[in-house]
Amino acid sequence: MNGAATRLVVHLLHQLNTEAAELRMLNLIRHMSPARYRHAIVCLKDHAGHGALLRQHGVQIISLGKREGKDFGHYLRLFRALRRLQPDLIHTRNLCGLEAQLVAALAGIKLRVHGEDCTAPGATHLKYHLLRRCLRPWIGHFITVSGELQRWLIDSVGAPPARVSRIAVGVDSTQFHPRLGPPALLGPPGFMVEHALVIGGAGNFEREENLPLLVEAFLRLLDGALADPRPLRLLLAGDGPERARCLDLLHRAGQAQRAWLPGRRPDLAQLMRAMDVFVLPASGQADSALLLRAMASGLPVVASAVGRNAELIGTGFTGILVPAMTPCQLAAAIGDYGRLPELAARHGARARAHVLAHHGLPAMAQGYMAVYDALASRAGA
Repeated sequence: MNGAATRLVVHLLHQLNTEAAELRMLNLIRHMSPARYRHAIVCLKDHAGHGALLRQHGVQIISLGKREGKDFGHYLRLFRALRRLQPDLIHTRNLCGLEAQLVAALAGIKLRVHGEDCTAPGATHLKYHLLRRCLRPWIGHFITVSGELQRWLIDSVGAPPARVSRIAVGVDSTQFHPRLGPPALLGPPGFMVEHALVIGGAGNFEREENLPLLVEAFLRLLDGALADPRPLRLLLAGDGPERARCLDLLHRAGQAQRAWLPGRRPDLAQLMRAMDVFVLPASGQADSALLLRAMASGLPVVASAVGRNAELIGTGFTGILVPAMTPCQLAAAIGDYGRLPELAARHGARARAHVLAHHGLPAMAQGYMAVYDALASRAGA
């Protein structure tokens, strides 16, 4: 052991491949006591050039180079990395890190935590059976971010309730805050115009995020069927495989000049302050951190009723939930905010207040440290 005052925690990630993933880890680590915990990150795949900010905080990053498909050699590489680091505690995340719990036990790591922040898998999922039948006894404590996952771990996996903690996702409400005056003149010439309703979205443009559906809803608003008295603009931040499809839809409709897709940007907080409404049309598990950043920015949110969205959004109070894959209802909900700016302002203010009350970064970090401390205390470490 490295001593209770400076325990080393290894965070096992599938991949550290986006600015958002790096920011999530940085927000956690920099709000934990450096006198009590040090940190290292082990990536099953790679870190794709990310991690500079984490290294500035003394975090070592190791990539195991796991290949696609069956790569049993990465278990040996993980074992060797853990024996070399000799951490006091390992924190794995999501189903991709489950087998690492057994590898960690074989490597002599006594304190083991597993976190789940994805949608509960179906009962036919292979790793569901692996967790339920084989790996559950090897995991010292479970951390989850939602009531749905907490119930799943207790009822379906059989984890003892005392070994399951729910810790809310935290967001930096000082970086993500409402705009204090007129929106900044961002984007290409002619994009930002006076009194425009800027409809915003962001993500990695993965298929599950379903950002082309937002483009379809935007085009429906423009075609006059759901007439809005304000000029409409679309701002989509991020990059990924579905971005080209979004651009193609806009160009074929002849509306590309009303949209701005700037790609990946380090100034997401500033971009959100240029938006009037944030839309999350995901067809599957949504990015709750992204949703919370929009809420912290004082934006009303229109989102599909999937994943944890219903837990985070009080429909009719801080935002509007619509059925997934329904561009007409998505457009209608966005149009409501355009026609009723006072409703948008009211929902945005409530969204900001909800984040401040329930999703602070210090509270999230304290929750993690409480789990780590209790696990070490039970083990006599």
